[in-house]
Amino acid sequence: MIKILCVGKIKEEYLKKLIEDYQNRITKYHKIIIVEGKDSDIKNEQDFYLKNIKDDEYLIGLDIKGKSLASEEFANTLDKIFNHHSLITFIIGGSLGLSPLIKDKCDLLLSFSSLTFPHGLFRGILLEQIYRAFKINNNESYHK
Repeated sequence: MIKILCVGKIKEEYLKKLIEDYQNRITKYHKIIIVEGKDSDIKNEQDFYLKNIKDDEYLIGLDIKGKSLASEEFANTLDKIFNHHSLITFIIGGSLGLSPLIKDKCDLLLSFSSLTFPHGLFRGILLEQIYRAFKINNNESYHK
């Protein structure tokens, strides 16, 4: 299963549709849930993340200083993780990023770019890349 922990509600309809579309596409391959917390200060966000993770989850924190992977590398990484873990949890930080405690708990810190993205748009980008990874790993056309 894939779990995405994030803060903030998506207000824009076009982003809601983007997120819903890729979430539905991913369910062909894996169960996926998105757990939203309140956009707040870094301490309250940290408490939200801690409340929603368990010891047996493989944690991937999204961080601007994390490791950069090409789509094929990302697909290979997810495939390897799923060989040993039944649950991968992606953690998207709020506007102040992830707290040092949450970063330390993560098994992998991953950066999609050194650019800053709006949270709703990034959620869609993450879901698209997860979907792309499944397509790559199943040798299905989509990735070019």
